[in-house]
Amino acid sequence: MFNAAKTKQPMAIEQVMSSFRYLQAYPENLQLQVHKIIEGPGLNAWLKARHPEAHGIRTDSALYAYVMDLKNEFLRQADPINKVTFDSKLHIIQHALGLHTTTSRIQGSKLKSKRDIKVAALFKDTPLAFLEMIAVHELAHLKVREHDKSFYKLCHHMAPDYAQWEFELRVYLTHLDLGGQKIWTSA
Repeated sequence: MFNAAKTKQPMAIEQVMSSFRYLQAYPENLQLQVHKIIEGPGLNAWLKARHPEAHGIRTDSALYAYVMDLKNEFLRQADPINKVTFDSKLHIIQHALGLHTTTSRIQGSKLKSKRDIKVAALFKDTPLAFLEMIAVHELAHLKVREHDKSFYKLCHHMAPDYAQWEFELRVYLTHLDLGGQKIWTSA
């Protein structure tokens, strides 16, 4: 009977960790730490302790102003941005949290292009750190298209805590994936 109990426990850990689809790229020891948090205080309490409040950016115009402030601080020479919006369909349809698009059109003899950034509506009710992380990520695509070393170097230049915020965001997505409720509500 002692052996049966011992074999059941690793199965439970494996089942929980297999549902960590947002954390699959992280080392197993980090995934085990998340599992311990789930068994202990819970992801809700852990995330709320790290990020007590949501930001107050609720409208597309406020989001545009926020992203443009970041762009003007770090990427003045980058292509101009036409539009920045919250998109309620983004997470569901494209399995993405942010999206950058370039639309090119011919106007006379010139080729004009417009750059748009869409941010999943999920970010209306998150801490500012998560919104900044996704904004920095999408802004970095103005300079670097691929997710390579130079891309992440630029992200860390704009937000030194980028990697930590990305991990915590992935923990929050895991919390929601496991059936947890939204933690923050906007001010």
